[in-house]
Parts: sequence; C-alpha cells; structure tokens
Amino acid sequence: MLYERLDDLREYVSGRLCAVLRENGGTAQSLVERETAAARYHERLAHLQAAENGLCFGRLDFRDGERRYIGRIGLLDDGDGDPLLLDWRAPAARAFYLATAASPDGVRRRRHIRIRHRDVTEINDEILDLEGARQEGGVTGEAALLAAVSATRTGRMGDIVETIQAEQDRIIRDEHRGVLVVQGGPGTGKTVVALHRAACLLYTHRETLARRGVLIVGPNTTFLRYIGQVLPSLGETGVLLATVGELYPGLVARRAEPAAAAEIKGRAAMAEVVAAAVRDRQWVPEDALDVVLDRETVPLTRADCERIRERARASLLPHNQARPIVFRGVVDALARTIADLYGEDVLGGENLFGEEDVEEIRAELRTDPGVREAVDRLWPALTPQDLLTGLYASAEWIAAAAPGLTEAERALLLREPGGGWTPADVPLLDEAAELLGEDTSAAEAEARRRHREQVAFAQEVLHIAEGSRSTDQEDDVEDVLSVTDLLDAEALAGRHEDADTRTAAERAAADRTWTFGHVIVDEAQELSPMAWRLLMRRCPTRWMTLVGDVAQTGDPAGASSWEEVLAPYAGDRWRLARLNVNYRMPAEIAEVAADVLAELDPGLESPRSVRATGVRPWRLRCEDLAAGLPELVRREAAAAGEGRVAVIVPAGRLAEAEPAVVAAAPGASVSGRDAEVDLERPVSLLTVRDAKGLEFDSVILVDPAGIVAESPRGLNDLYVALTRATQRLGVVHPGPVPAHLARLEETLAD
Repeated sequence: MLYERLDDLREYVSGRLCAVLRENGGTAQSLVERETAAARYHERLAHLQAAENGLCFGRLDFRDGERRYIGRIGLLDDGDGDPLLLDWRAPAARAFYLATAASPDGVRRRRHIRIRHRDVTEINDEILDLEGARQEGGVTGEAALLAAVSATRTGRMGDIVETIQAEQDRIIRDEHRGVLVVQGGPGTGKTVVALHRAACLLYTHRETLARRGVLIVGPNTTFLRYIGQVLPSLGETGVLLATVGELYPGLVARRAEPAAAAEIKGRAAMAEVVAAAVRDRQWVPEDALDVVLDRETVPLTRADCERIRERARASLLPHNQARPIVFRGVVDALARTIADLYGEDVLGGENLFGEEDVEEIRAELRTDPGVREAVDRLWPALTPQDLLTGLYASAEWIAAAAPGLTEAERALLLREPGGGWTPADVPLLDEAAELLGEDTSAAEAEARRRHREQVAFAQEVLHIAEGSRSTDQEDDVEDVLSVTDLLDAEALAGRHEDADTRTAAERAAADRTWTFGHVIVDEAQELSPMAWRLLMRRCPTRWMTLVGDVAQTGDPAGASSWEEVLAPYAGDRWRLARLNVNYRMPAEIAEVAADVLAELDPGLESPRSVRATGVRPWRLRCEDLAAGLPELVRREAAAAGEGRVAVIVPAGRLAEAEPAVVAAAPGASVSGRDAEVDLERPVSLLTVRDAKGLEFDSVILVDPAGIVAESPRGLNDLYVALTRATQRLGVVHPGPVPAHLARLEETLAD
C-alpha cells in the first residue's frame, strides 16, 4: 500500500514537471517562474526517488492499539490526509529510537522491517512491556544493528535511519543554536550522526536552511566521496560538501608541501603576517615620488605620501576599497603643488590661483595616466593571489612580514611562483581577501548605467503603448485599465532582469563571502587556527556542529582541546555531547587500540564495543615488503570476499609498498598515484592521513613504528590506523614490535 502511494505521488509530480517543461513563450518573468517551478518539482521527484530503497523500516505498536509505520519520508492518505508513513525525523517517530523497557513511552512492540526490492525479507520484534526485557543503556534493534555493522563495506557510506541508537538520536535532534561539539572515539558513528543531523535540521528548519544552505566540511576529497550518497539517500540534495582547500572559489588547492610548512601556515600568528604583508605594499618613497604627467613631472613629497597613506588607513576600509581615498589624495596634493608652482605672484602677493582654478586642475589630473601610475605604486590594486605569490617569492618580504618566525621557519615559506596552491594556503588567501576587499566602484557605476538604459527603454515602450490606445476606445470605455496604470518604467525594467535560478549550494560554491545557515565539520580536530578563522567567517551566527576526537588529532596544527579552539569565537555558546558506544569495531580490535589510547592519554576512556567476532588481530615480522606483502594482501582480500581491504603505510614507505600491493591486487587504488582514491575497488593503499574517517572490512597496517616516528603526533596517527577495520586487523612490522602493540600475537588470523 505504501509503495502504491509512493508511485502515485511520483506519477503526479512527474506529470506536473512535464507540464511545466512543455510551456514555452511568455514574458521573462513567466520564464523565471517556469524554471523555479521545474526546479521545485525536480527536487520533490528526487526526494521521492531516494525513498525507494527501504521506504518503510519500522513499526510501533502502542498499548492503546495505535500503530505507526516509520520510514524515510512521510506519506499521507490521498483521501482523508491521515499519516500512512511517518518521516523518521518527525517528533512522533522518536519513540522508535528512544523507547526502552524501562521507559517504553507507551510502546508495546517495536518492529524492525528489512525490505529488498519492495519485498519484506526480515522482521525483528522487540517486546517492551515485559519485565526486564531490556536494560537501560543497551542498544535497540540488535538484529538490525548487528546486520548493518557486520555487512561488508561497499566503498560508500550508507545511512543509519533503521538503526539509530538513543545516544545518537539525542544529538541528531538537538536544538542547540550555538556550537554543538560531538566528541566520540572511533566507531561511535560521529560522521553518520552529523549527516543525519543535517537531514533533521533541514526537515525542522527548511525555510531558513534552504535559503542560506548547509556546508559540510570534510578532511579530504576521498572522504567526501565516501559520504556523498548519505544525504541524497535521505532526500536531501541542497548541501555543499567541501574540504577547506575547496572553499576559495576559482582555484583548486592540490599542491603538495612539507608538513612543517603547512603547520606554520596554520598558526594563528599568520593572520598578522598576512596583515603585515598588506601594510608593506602600502608604499611611501624615501624622498619624493616624481609623477610624470602629460607635459611635465611634478614631485609628490614624502610628507604628502605619508599623509595620504594615514588617511586611507584611518578609513578602516579594506585595502582595495581604500584606493579611491588614495586617488583623491594624490590628485589633491598634485593639484596644490601645481597651483603653488604656477600660481605664485612674482610680486610677492597671494597665489593667483583660486579654489576654482585648483578644481579645474584636479579635473584634468583625474584622467591623467600618470596619476593612475602613481596610485598604483603607492597603493597597488592587489588580489589575494598576487599578495601571497609575491610574499612567498621574496625572502626580504617574508622577513619583514614575519619577524616572529625563525630563519628556518621563514625558509619553509619561501617558494618560486607558479605550481598552484596548497590546502594550507587557502585560509591565508581567504584572510588576504578579507583585508584587501574589492574595489567595486567601477562595476557598480556600470551596473547603474545599464539600469538607467533599461529604465529609459521601458519608458519608451510604455509611451508607445499609451500612444497606441484608440481615442474612440478611451471615450467608450473610460474605466478600462491601461498598461501604464499597472506598471511604471522601473517595474517593467525589473521584470526583464535576469534571475538567478541556482540553488543555494551552487551560489555558495561560487561566492567566497557567502554565509551559511549551518556548518558541519567532520574530523574537526584536524583544522588549524587559520582554517577556523575561515570557517567562522562562513558562519557568523555560530550555529555549527563539530564532530571529532582529539585523541585522533594527527595534523601538527590541529586541536589539543575543544576549549582552545572555540573560546575565541563562541565563548560559552558551545556544548559538548559524547558518543560512548563503539558500533563499528569488534571488541578484539578495540582492545588493541585501547592500549595505544592509554599511552596517548591515560585519562581517556575507550568506547564500549557492542560486538565480538572471535577473530583475533595478528602481527607478522617482515623485513622485505616486496617479498612478503603481496601474499598477505591476497590472503586478506580473499578473507574479505566482496568487502574492502586497506593497506595503511607511513607516507615515507608509500613508494616502496606500491609495487607489492599492485602485484597482489592489480586494480588497487593508491594514495598519491591516483588523483582520488577509489574506495569502491577491493584493495586500497593509503597513508594514515588519507585513511582518516574511512572504514574497511580488513586492514593491514604496515610499519607501526614508522607511522609513530613520522609525525610529532605519530601515536595519534597509529591510533587512527588501528581503528579503521570493521572485521579483521593485521600488523606487519619490519623491526621489533612496538611495546604498545605487545597484546598482538605473532600469528596470522584464520
């Protein structure tokens, strides 16, 4: 019955869409209205299409006899409008995720329904009104949950609407309007909670968030591709997914650089370095600046230049927007210098040039190319790219702008022009854009000119229309309205202006100054202080969801505590929520990771696992990766079946491991070699950085000691690498096994 109703709705919406698309002709306004309606029907149809798989996944039977079906979308009866299916985000559906035997909320039975191709394949019932049937704090829907977490990986993250647990549901529906920090260890579902929270917020705050958009920031493009299908599967498509390196429109930041250089660029002190670089370009000559005009050379004294610079700086306008002030100052100073030179009374009297004469000189100077050249030298028009390219290319400029850095640190910033931008450059480019601004006066003047022309043309049209009315008609029908009674020239011109029909996400992606209704950051602990400055500009309301785990911080510029990150921006308007249950990792792997976590910080508690597989993690000493690794990869690929295998190595051993992995799995996707790691391939070779946030059926971790030694936060990286597996974990070590992995037995798992 529910699928029949879904089909009816699809047929209706498809019909309306076809009818709209068949329309043609009409005014510019009717064209815009048609495109808007088509976009609305397209969005609704996509929403209905997304609900096909697993349309209904649950049922609540209440003690009073009421029955509610829970699904991906809400469906109403076509006749009386009664709900046939409740959207999982609706308040009336919450009992499906929260009811327990200790607090059943009137529920007698919770039924989990599994559907494949519109056929019910499995039913699991939980009876909640039996004494002791459930324990407070346990998981709900064990059968459905365990089936989901035990299933083989596909290379794409799926949604969890069928298996949301109580601690996750509370965070997903949290109405806190400040910054909500979701802290959780590996396997606790931080990412899916964040994505489902986005879907829930779009459901409850549709009007606000549809207009301003939602931004989801991930650590890398592989991760974003991995999670890319979750929100569309929930019927939400108007969300922008991006890395920090993709948040500056017009450029792609993929250039590689040393981790030490990226760490320096991420420091909060770099904001002052960029500001100093801007100030350094606001030049004053040592003596005087000779301005070459049409017929002569006129000096602009150092005192005049300093006075002009201080006046421009005192305006507090961004650098480029202050250029008109500099231009006016140069014109005025030159005009008075010329007046003093040529208006001097040879008899010693007052200057012969009056204020009207000086104004005439100013008018001539405003169009003189020499004045423009002088302004460009004193206060050049700059783009953020120009500023940073020049800064990085000059040891002298770096030293002047960054006196607080050591000589070795300044050397790490030095590089030749060209070659593209790194992800760590993007927050600095954004900082520069804020300080430089854009002089839009010429564009605004051109827009006003075009608008005046359009209004004048519209006025002509109205005059023609009014003049074409029959005099006899006016006598016979005095009360008939004419076009001039309904429209003036301004309104008519406005109807023919081009309308922007892009979605909020599309407009936001092209506009650096766009501010979002809500921002979600995954792996938030990895962001540098400069990246946080960029994101806070994108969300001035500070309505954000941050998910991460400070124990997994691997970036040298990343966070050590949430208080440190948020205090400068959110004050006390942030709240911490914790996820304490590990749904992804089996207990056997979690125990190994817990030993590393204890060494990282004895005060941190490892998440509690909900399942065990009986498969013990293994380790093997292997001095020659080329000889030993291929057989191990083939073995784990066979054990994973249709699942996914990851080989995680230190970045320094990536080139060494690649031939061995490719020999065992010719179709393997490789970090660094491939533009983007393809997680849908059976085997992937990854660095820890590229593996962050991902999950695989089986993981082979190569050279744990090398991972620890490679970074100042190497132990954090090792913890990340150990916690990517959902079924099997093996460790290959070329030397003695590190002490924190002593729990592992030197054997291969069955």
